Formats: sequence, structure tokens, C-alpha cells
Amino acid sequence: MSRPALMNSVIDAVGQTPLVRLHHIGKETPNVKIYLKLEYMNPGGSVKDRPALQMMRDAIADGRLTKDKILIDATSGNTGVAYSIFGAALGYRVALVMPQNVSQARKNITQAYGTELIYSDPMEGSDGAIRKCRALVAENPDTYFYSDQYRNPSNPLAHYLGTGKEILEQVGDEITHFVTGLGTSGTCMGVTRRLHEHSRKIICVAAQPAEPLHGLEGLKHMPSSLVPEIYNESLPDEHMPIPTEEGWDMADRLAHEEGLHVGHSTGANVWAALQIARRIERGCVVTIACDRGDRYFAPMRWEKYYEW
Repeated sequence: MSRPALMNSVIDAVGQTPLVRLHHIGKETPNVKIYLKLEYMNPGGSVKDRPALQMMRDAIADGRLTKDKILIDATSGNTGVAYSIFGAALGYRVALVMPQNVSQARKNITQAYGTELIYSDPMEGSDGAIRKCRALVAENPDTYFYSDQYRNPSNPLAHYLGTGKEILEQVGDEITHFVTGLGTSGTCMGVTRRLHEHSRKIICVAAQPAEPLHGLEGLKHMPSSLVPEIYNESLPDEHMPIPTEEGWDMADRLAHEEGLHVGHSTGANVWAALQIARRIERGCVVTIACDRGDRYFAPMRWEKYYEW
């Protein structure tokens, strides 16, 4: 399994991400392998490249997205970065609705590709961005194509066709458990459907923040949130709550012990994977590295000086 050496476009760089064993994090469970799929090695730096590209391709193919419409969606950042990259590469305009308080890095990255940013109330989080986006589309139906990652079946389809298939190719019959956090829920839904089709039982676990007010950016506490229509609560075999501090602490451990600088949602995923590894005698647990930690840095102000 490898990416082609020559590519026709940046979109060809999506997928075929590596799976890395966490030897140091997993040293207390030597009979259980813990693997982390490095989705930040997609060109947009996150797992969201897969659904963004699938949603755009499917909409172009069936005529919903045309060059005279602007693709719009609500996002906390990573899906927006992906839309921005692929919009530039494929020649489509992109507008994003995001909470005012998302990281400055994500604002700068999306704008670098020419994307229009529309801000929602920071106190309303991702749900506020969804509501504002839906209102804009209702007012301007001829202007926008609403990709709607929270309702779009192409979101989990990307992970069914890609992420889940790749995991089976990489670890095959070794895998006993899969766990990942819930945001739009596309990764969990798509991968779980694919793994449940395997000839041997694979336990799939959905993780989410333990509290409504949490610090795990990109993840949803489903009982207190607008529930994505693509989410099926009964599909995973188990649900696991994750305290914010555990996700943050594990992100630090991954940098210090494994040389993997990741975001806090990845820390939450690995913490959940370690809990599973601790309670089974033997097996293989796979989880997802959603994005890189440098996406959460507050960047220095960019200034340009000209001398004439």
C-alpha cells in the first residue's frame, strides 16, 4: 500500500495514510497492539479531507455543485480547510460559516486559498454555525450549494470506501477493536459499517466528550448537541465518554513519548484506545489521528513591508 509517485492533482494525495504502532503508550499492555492511523498526512492535514472530497465529487457528478454556485458549509475548521484546498484545485468558490473563536491558524489557512469566511456566535459553538449556515442558504438558494456535512451521506461513504478499507488492508485479521470520537460522526459511521462487514467480529466503539461544556475541539457531546442526521447511535458496539483533561494529557504524551504532535481530539481517541487495551487480554486496537497539533498554535501576525 502506497501513494503513487506521480499525481495529476493534489486531490490524488488524499488517502492511503500510514498506520503507526504506539509502542510507548502501549507498553503497559504488551499483548495488545495499539495503532494510530495518521490522517493528518492527507494534503489538508486532517481526516476531513476524505469526506470533503467525496462530498464535492458526488455533488459535481450529479449536478448539485456547478461553477455558478458557491459551496457553503458550517465547520469548526478542518473540513473547511479541505473544502478550500479542493475548491481551489477544482475551480469552485467556497464560503465557510465557523464560530468566531476557532483557531486563528484555521482562519488564516482557509483564507489563503481564497475562501470567504462568515462568522457565527462563538458562544453557540458548531451548532450556532450550522444554524447560521442554514439560514443563509434558505435566504439565497440560488447562490449556494449547501454541502451539509452533518446530513450528507457522502461523508460516511468516504470512510466506508477509504478509511475502513485501508485499515483492513493494513492490519487484516489482527484488528479486534476500533475506536474514534464523534464530531459529524462520519468517520465512526463509515468505518464501523465497513469493519462490521468483515468475516470476523470487530468491536467498534464511539467516543465523545464526557461533558456538554468541554475542550475537545471538533468532537460533539451528542446529548446536548444538534445530532447529525448521518449519526446512528445503535451502529457502534459501545459508547465511551472522555474527560477533556484526559484528551489533553494524552496529546502531550503522544508528542513526548511517540514523537507525534497531534490535536486534542486525537489525544481523546488514543486515551479511549488505551482504556480498551487495558481491559482485554490480547488484541489489536486501531484509532484515528484526526489532525496535527500545530493547527492549534496561535500564529505570529503576518505583516508585509514594501520598499520602493
